[in-house]
Amino acid sequence: MTPAEAHVREASSHVPGDDDDVDIVTGSQFHGLRTYANLPYVNCLSEAEAEKGQKYDIAILGAPFDTAVTGRPGARYGPGGIRIGSQRIQVGGYSVYTGRNTLQSWATVVDCGDVLLTWLDNNVALKQLDKAHKVVSGRKAANGTHSVTPRIVTLGGDHTTTLSALRSTHERWGPVSVIHFDSHIGKSETRKHLQAPHTWDPAVLGGGISDYAGLNHGTFLHIAHEEHLILNTSIHAGIRAPLIRAKGDMRNDLRCGFDMVKARELDKIGTAGVIRRIKDRVGGSRVYISVDIDVLDPAFAPATGTAEPGGWSTRELLTILDGLQGLHVVGADVVEVSPIYDNPGETTVLAAAEVALSLIELMVENSVKSLADA
Repeated sequence: MTPAEAHVREASSHVPGDDDDVDIVTGSQFHGLRTYANLPYVNCLSEAEAEKGQKYDIAILGAPFDTAVTGRPGARYGPGGIRIGSQRIQVGGYSVYTGRNTLQSWATVVDCGDVLLTWLDNNVALKQLDKAHKVVSGRKAANGTHSVTPRIVTLGGDHTTTLSALRSTHERWGPVSVIHFDSHIGKSETRKHLQAPHTWDPAVLGGGISDYAGLNHGTFLHIAHEEHLILNTSIHAGIRAPLIRAKGDMRNDLRCGFDMVKARELDKIGTAGVIRRIKDRVGGSRVYISVDIDVLDPAFAPATGTAEPGGWSTRELLTILDGLQGLHVVGADVVEVSPIYDNPGETTVLAAAEVALSLIELMVENSVKSLADA
């Protein structure tokens, strides 16, 4: 109990009545805000908050950005939607599979809220997100025996937001292997109804219009490769959407350092085979995991910008994520959640919230030393 809670409870005990033993204080400081999994809220961007000693080991950070999509917008509301989907996840809960309590382990996990991003200029918005990641990851971690550098789980936002996370991750941890869960190496291109790979050269998608348009949710991994942020031991998983250029797309994808597990390969090799392929690919490198929620079949995640039939089930994805225990995960995100397209049962945001919890667990179960720990 905090001193403030103790003071309020003590004061209320002097009010006569039959309900003196009814506690309305414990935990109430969080219930005015919808945080992920009912975690404490900390303004991680504020120097004043940092001076109060509000330290953390893992930060949940919202990136409400969707003005670089080539299909349906709406992912700017993804962070709020995922938080709504996480309300039944309790800090005191234990996994029925592992028996562990991820959110009450050695790591202090907090929700930093959303970064204030302009919708009027993508260049400015991404500079804001770049700076936010730099500031949040630049704080001193709560438990320095594991690492002095906190890690971030980003709630997107369209997939462009991953580029800011990779820039921050590279600065704090060095280059990483990217495990990219997605139905595409590409996204829908509005006029031609084609698919634009995430590793697409901006000269092919957008760059032919302007340099400004060249940075979008279909090109961010190409740009990350050009900026030397990622290793040539990266991998896509769950791919099933068509390509624009049968050979050219794949050549550029390989040049950017990616191997691939297609969605239907799961039917042949099972979840264990997919896990093995991913682990063999990334080896002992530091890892960044990016989950586009449309890696799931639309039956399990209808609320995406570009739904593709034939995807994985929520259970299969969670099994694969849990199977990545032991990897050196230094950053992660869940992106492309567009709540406006969800159903009344909130199927997509519920799935995305569970995915985020699995990503947090991977971080908690394997602490990783940063460059600052050397």
